[in-house]
Amino acid sequence: MISVVLYLMAALAFVYVAWGLVLLFMQSKLLYRPMREINFTPADLNLKFEEVTFQSADGVRLTGWYVPVKNAHHTVLFCHGNGGNVMHVLDSLNLLSELGLSCFIFDYRGYGKSGGRPTEAGMYLDVQAAYDWLIREKRVRPERIILFGRSLGGSIAAYLAGRVQCAALIVESAFTSYPDIGARFYPYLPVRLFARFRYDTLAYIKEAGCPVMVIHSRDDELVPFEFGTRLFEAAHEPKQFVEIFGSHNDGFLISGDLYREAWAKWLDSVRDCRSQTVVKAS
Repeated sequence: MISVVLYLMAALAFVYVAWGLVLLFMQSKLLYRPMREINFTPADLNLKFEEVTFQSADGVRLTGWYVPVKNAHHTVLFCHGNGGNVMHVLDSLNLLSELGLSCFIFDYRGYGKSGGRPTEAGMYLDVQAAYDWLIREKRVRPERIILFGRSLGGSIAAYLAGRVQCAALIVESAFTSYPDIGARFYPYLPVRLFARFRYDTLAYIKEAGCPVMVIHSRDDELVPFEFGTRLFEAAHEPKQFVEIFGSHNDGFLISGDLYREAWAKWLDSVRDCRSQTVVKAS
């Protein structure tokens, strides 16, 4: 009987260690889910767009789409999530266009037509390069740029918000940090000890000196609703929290008018903040 128990304990220990090693060495593949093929473009939604090629600070060739709107008051710099590529946010590009916003969506290194391989440090370089491209090539003033990130992109957008001037930051369906989300998925493993990435959205959002809107669904099956409320609590005023419904990937679609109206009202408040700043400065 004792030998059977010892055998079972040894087997469980082996499985535990083996699974831990899989997670340790497979983190990049588990986190980054890029797709190279792009079968659809904004033209399929009758949106005018420009295919953009630019370069990150370390020389990696990056690509994206610039979707202009005539007389747009703001331009959105859109950081997408960890899976797919720019093709998978066409619905969002259409919505932003209908709201009167120009948009620049880009693929991180290793995604879509962009070169290189995804890394955390590299993605921070990529979003900075995208921001610089907007200012340099399109002459968009920093105070007219809205940083918007969904899921993993929320962490990347929040990182940039603490380092550049911008009109506002919007984070949607974002986690507080990579170790936090890892610990939520694998509570039985010491994930925090061997996490190879940080993506510390909670720390980044505290550094943002602009208006912040946090959007999260209580139904999100991947990133707990609690993470959204924690990000909101950490952000400085002025800030707003919008609760939507639906799953992690389609909440913005399922929520429909609620989502659209939240954006519209937030844009009005951002314009008001800008107007008050101009008046005080004058």
